Amino acid sequence: MIASDLRSGVERLGDMIAEAKTIVPFTGAGISTECGIPDFRSPGGLWMRNRPIPFDEFATSQEARDESWRRRFAMEATFAAAKPGRGHRALASLYRAGKVPAVITQNIDNLHQASGFAAEHVIELHGNTTYARCIGCGQTYQLDWVKRRFEEDGAAPDCTVCDEPVKTATISFGQMMPEDEMQRATELSRDCDLFIAIGSSLVVWPAAGFPMMAKNCGARLVIINREPTEQDDIADLVIRHDIGETLGPFVGN
Repeated sequence: MIASDLRSGVERLGDMIAEAKTIVPFTGAGISTECGIPDFRSPGGLWMRNRPIPFDEFATSQEARDESWRRRFAMEATFAAAKPGRGHRALASLYRAGKVPAVITQNIDNLHQASGFAAEHVIELHGNTTYARCIGCGQTYQLDWVKRRFEEDGAAPDCTVCDEPVKTATISFGQMMPEDEMQRATELSRDCDLFIAIGSSLVVWPAAGFPMMAKNCGARLVIINREPTEQDDIADLVIRHDIGETLGPFVGN
């Protein structure tokens, strides 16, 4: 059912939240746009201006690694200034109330943790851009260290432990999805009775399979997204309005 207007959609969503025992939110880029984080895929987004760098290219090309880190540091002020929006805060309220055991996210901005979710209850399918990791041994690094080495040497640094390249702790095109996170997301999707997809175009697989999985396991499915998605037809409620305005009433509940 597509909500005819914002008010009726919010009222119906409130009823579904009240009736649910276990709610699993699934968030995409749309929940963070009001926080100043641009959407990568939308018209005018970052990937319209810069070609994504695949993982195999990053791993084999120093030039690609240098360009990848130049882009990341160019975005540093944007990520550093971002604060959790109304959507993040509403989900954190439901988390504190015991309705939400964890959040599944395609986002890499750390805003769910900043809103009050414990780090272990944020299932990051596409990683996290606020720190770095060696692609070989997995050693973690702070971005300040990477930036200092990058500026001193004029090139993206390698790991001090195994000499393999250091990359933001995100999942790039062609890189394996994180096994533990995928397993936890699967379990959450199968065990909830209300699954809320928020700000995701639901076109990036395998992540886009979780709403359908939850629905097939008996959960109600809500999709909150400004644009239509391919899964609207199977949803119990579709709200095509601003995410902050839709979830704002649930902040502090």
